[in-house]
Amino acid sequence: MAKILIVDDSKSIRTMVSAVLAAAGHEVKEAIDGHDALKVAQSDRFNLVISDVNMPIMDGFELVAELRKMEGYRYIPIVFLTTAESEFFRNKGREAGATAWITKPFNAKKLMDVLSKVTDLW
Repeated sequence: MAKILIVDDSKSIRTMVSAVLAAAGHEVKEAIDGHDALKVAQSDRFNLVISDVNMPIMDGFELVAELRKMEGYRYIPIVFLTTAESEFFRNKGREAGATAWITKPFNAKKLMDVLSKVTDLW
């Protein structure tokens, strides 16, 4: 079982991703944006972070860069789950420290397949 942080300003996306991961036996916490996620990450330790890119207050790129500075988050998998599809955004994500990229809309199988490739938690 892994502890996973889901970060997205869309409640419906957070709910869907949380349901898939909880059904697979993982503990899931949610955050509504990057700023909220940093607060949650400082008070708890996660094995994996799944984040949107386009969010108010602090976007996913800023979040990943900040998480990578924190002890305990330098090497964990961080996956973007987003509508942003361009190679420019993917490169920016890699530069920030993201491990993988999933484009919305997504399905449970695709999500689990990508996560199994980036982590040994499955």
